[in-house]
Amino acid sequence: MNFSSNPELFIAIAAALSAFAAIVVVAWPYLAGDNLSARMKQVSSERERIRARERAKLEAQKKQVSLRSEPSRLVKNFVDRFNLAKQAEDGEIAGKLRMAGLRGQNPVFIFLAARLLMPAAMFVVSMLYLFVITPIDQPPMVRLLVAVCAAYIGYYLPSLYVKNRTSKRQNAIRRAWPDALDLLLICVESGMGIESAFRKVSEEIGHESVELAEELSLTTAELSYLQDRRKAYENLGARTGVDGVRAVVTSLIQAEKYGTPLGQSLRVLAQESRDMRMMEAEKKAASLPPKLTVPMILFFLPVLFAVIITPAAIQVMEIQ
Repeated sequence: MNFSSNPELFIAIAAALSAFAAIVVVAWPYLAGDNLSARMKQVSSERERIRARERAKLEAQKKQVSLRSEPSRLVKNFVDRFNLAKQAEDGEIAGKLRMAGLRGQNPVFIFLAARLLMPAAMFVVSMLYLFVITPIDQPPMVRLLVAVCAAYIGYYLPSLYVKNRTSKRQNAIRRAWPDALDLLLICVESGMGIESAFRKVSEEIGHESVELAEELSLTTAELSYLQDRRKAYENLGARTGVDGVRAVVTSLIQAEKYGTPLGQSLRVLAQESRDMRMMEAEKKAASLPPKLTVPMILFFLPVLFAVIITPAAIQVMEIQ
């Protein structure tokens, strides 16, 4: 087709193509659809569904596990018979158990009973094992000394269990605390009161750390019925035993006492908490190579030497 001889046809075709392109450009958003909006709606609905599921799970756990359980009659009678009631009133033992998530009088009584019964149980089991089940070729005094050592270890087993549980609980709170601080900062700067902020954060942080959600819920309850709000903040720091939580508790007490703005303090503390969490991760990553040195020497290098040296040794043997 020769457009030079018929310029009107060329102009008509160009105009038609331009009109078609303009129509396509204008109608393309309506024809293609808004995938981004659909995806954002899907993500939002999925997030709300996950939050509802986690809230329901947290509520179910709250219903199943009571924060304060009454002591059973058997354990209470045992404690009374051996005059352990005075030790049960010791605030130090109750404080350690609260840090481990064990609240009320029943865990205190069980802890005292276990600390009294465990040495006897370990002594009896070790005596049966050493003298009856598999007697070792040692003098009786040596066996008796081993049984006494086992009883001595049994006395500290309940304390070790509480200490291990406290450490795990503090690690869980420490990991989730920076995110909780960010949520608390958002709630405070949006105009919410501190009680409403704690309640909202406890609901939102439950899917990440049930322990922290539990502590914040207890703090919300204490802020509602305690006359001295400072006591509620101090109880939060004492129950957790985490340095980051204690720093925030100090800021809350100062804001409550002097009326200082809380948003800036929470922002700085949240940044410090994130930095501390990053430093802990970097510390663990830096300690990994020294920990891998011994396993590599024991398991990797012998296999490597065998793979390298074995062919040469086979060739030497064939030559000889």
